[in-house]
Amino acid sequence: MNMKTSAFIKLENVSVHFPVLHAASQSIKNRVLGAVTGGLFNRSDGGQLVVEGLKNITLNIQRGERVGLIGHNGAGKSTMLRILAGIYQPTQGSAKIYGNAVSLINIGLGIDPEASGLENIRLRAVMMGLALDEIHERVDEIVAFSGLGEFIHMPFRTYSSGMQMRLAFSVSTTIRPQVLIMDEWLSLGDAEFAERAKRRMDALVDATEILILASHSRDLLLQNCSRLIWLEHGQIKMDGPVEEIANIYFGSTV
Repeated sequence: MNMKTSAFIKLENVSVHFPVLHAASQSIKNRVLGAVTGGLFNRSDGGQLVVEGLKNITLNIQRGERVGLIGHNGAGKSTMLRILAGIYQPTQGSAKIYGNAVSLINIGLGIDPEASGLENIRLRAVMMGLALDEIHERVDEIVAFSGLGEFIHMPFRTYSSGMQMRLAFSVSTTIRPQVLIMDEWLSLGDAEFAERAKRRMDALVDATEILILASHSRDLLLQNCSRLIWLEHGQIKMDGPVEEIANIYFGSTV
């Protein structure tokens, strides 16, 4: 993707269907319905039972927008994030994301527990789309930011949970994407690392052209977003200015 092209997102009639396998009996259907609280059941053209994760979503997101996604669990937020990150492809419709995008939905993606921290830096960086020469240039900076020292040569599985998070965060936030996609805010419990991580996250958010943030936190959304999209049963219920939609969804604080 050409880095000089301004970031832009365009979804046209996007639907995402998940097939429900072995759903012949009513008891299985009921269990699935209980697990997928927000999805709607339907039938595919072939007659198979499917859950509609998203249904007929059309929206445009322009450069400079900070967009929050809200809705109850199962409303379609995670499916929407994965469409925007290119992890899912629409079952119907089209999703076009212009500009390089980085997803912090799962910063541990691409981590090999048996490989060393140094090897995992390279693995994760490749999955993020960095060229080999770019990875070589950034490795020392990533290692230094992680603060892992000589542990960087040890297998990832030997790290504490805090050390694992520090390494994954350090490599996942090393580039400045045009589109940044997040599911809640990254919470780093390591107090010694947390302040540096916060400064890096703030710089990352400030530098990105488009921010997509799914969250249940009113304060977080008001602080970081200018627009809210409220999803319900895989469809857009409301889309508008952050304070207006937040007052309706969370209730007015006045």
